[in-house]
Amino acid sequence: MSGLLQKARQYEQETMQHITVQERPSFHLTPPCGWMNDPNGFSWYKGKFHLFFQYNPYVTHWDSMHWGHAVSSDLLHWEYAPAALAPDAPYDEAGCFSGSAVELDDGRQLLLYTGVYREKQSDGQMRDMQVQCIAVGNGTDYQKIDANPVIDTAMIPGKASRHDFRDPKIWKCSDGGYCCAVASLTEDESGQILLYTSKDGFDWKFWKVLASNNHRYGRMWECPDFFELEGMHVLLVSPQDMTASGEFHNGNGTLCILGAFDEKTGTFAEQHVQTVDSGIDFYAMQTVLAPDGRRIMLGWMQNWDACSIREGGKWATQMSLPRELTIRNGRLCQQPIRELKALRHPAAICTDLHFTGTQQLDGLQGRNVDMDLTVRQESPEQPLHSLRIRLADNGTQYTDIVYLAHEHKLYMDRRHAGSHRAIVHMQECDILNTEKELNLRIVIDTYSVEVFINGGEQVMTAVLYTDTSAQGISFHANGNAVLDVESYTLY
Repeated sequence: MSGLLQKARQYEQETMQHITVQERPSFHLTPPCGWMNDPNGFSWYKGKFHLFFQYNPYVTHWDSMHWGHAVSSDLLHWEYAPAALAPDAPYDEAGCFSGSAVELDDGRQLLLYTGVYREKQSDGQMRDMQVQCIAVGNGTDYQKIDANPVIDTAMIPGKASRHDFRDPKIWKCSDGGYCCAVASLTEDESGQILLYTSKDGFDWKFWKVLASNNHRYGRMWECPDFFELEGMHVLLVSPQDMTASGEFHNGNGTLCILGAFDEKTGTFAEQHVQTVDSGIDFYAMQTVLAPDGRRIMLGWMQNWDACSIREGGKWATQMSLPRELTIRNGRLCQQPIRELKALRHPAAICTDLHFTGTQQLDGLQGRNVDMDLTVRQESPEQPLHSLRIRLADNGTQYTDIVYLAHEHKLYMDRRHAGSHRAIVHMQECDILNTEKELNLRIVIDTYSVEVFINGGEQVMTAVLYTDTSAQGISFHANGNAVLDVESYTLY
């Protein structure tokens, strides 16, 4: 074990002892200490789910990327494992960036990750170079191999960037070999996903381009994931520098492409394109195939344009709630993992509630809530114009979910949630299903809210900055609303 990795492990063990359970969310993963971003190596190994993540144990902002590590049996209760990787080799001295994991035939776990090092260019400037590297281990300790990097800059096709070449996602092929998808930037600065193949997981060759952005959705495509689901293939990427259009909002976003993949030719035919999350804080998603056949996804519950750090915090940022993926009517849909229901305790149930103005329900409050809400119109003669669902409310600070009935829009608004920074605080979502009823499942966990729209056809996610003492939940109808509310406290 290198001195840098030993230092990180010792520091995290000492520091996280001073962070109480009460200072963390109840069922969303946070770093042991310091900073967390992209999920890495989401996998099932030796009877448990393993999740690695981009990690700086020493301070609560991005720097000196390590790989943190946590394990879980239910994806809701996590145990911290020692840090898995540190930037301690010449090929990753500037950071161990994102990657993935797979179990080898001999029972060992292989981590495939991006190593970053700095190299002087012909103009005299120092630039980051990105290469793909391997570490192999037993679920706790991992050893980088002598042959690193296994995919170097000489294996990048054409004139694609040597500086934007990262985030390998590995999977096992039907013939027993391996394939990985790597994010790349073309010479004209458009994202693409490259495919590499290996017979043993160690010796890699470039195959072909899997998918090309062609300047359609943002610029660089980060953090690819590629898998089969219900007879279709799904490509997930996180584009940078997007322009608002259709479902997509400005800045760093999420993109899902559904299509057909020919494993023999490596050809991917696009059939449907959509966003993954229409909220404020969701990026760099990664999936795992659970032993029971479910495809489960989570993402970094933050955004590079909204990295405001809670004042006085001992840790920064968190992962989203794991979500089960399905395809319905040609669209990727998401629902909270079914394990969440084991944490439910009834709080408030009300059917056919007719009201206008402000309405509060006995028992409906708190910062650990799972609420299923159906919204209906009273009648065409007594329409509902808008419904505001106010969360984490202390009378002066709050977050609103606002439904504009006639416009078929849902807004997520945390302008009054207590942040001192001029970051992204509002996003809107055009509701696809414009039937008479709207169904929302709203999951709140201390510092976050996730809204699943109409059975997960669309999702909106945001971090909550309001002090945890803000517990109020209420409804306000402009016009006449009819609600069915089924709410649970989660613990």
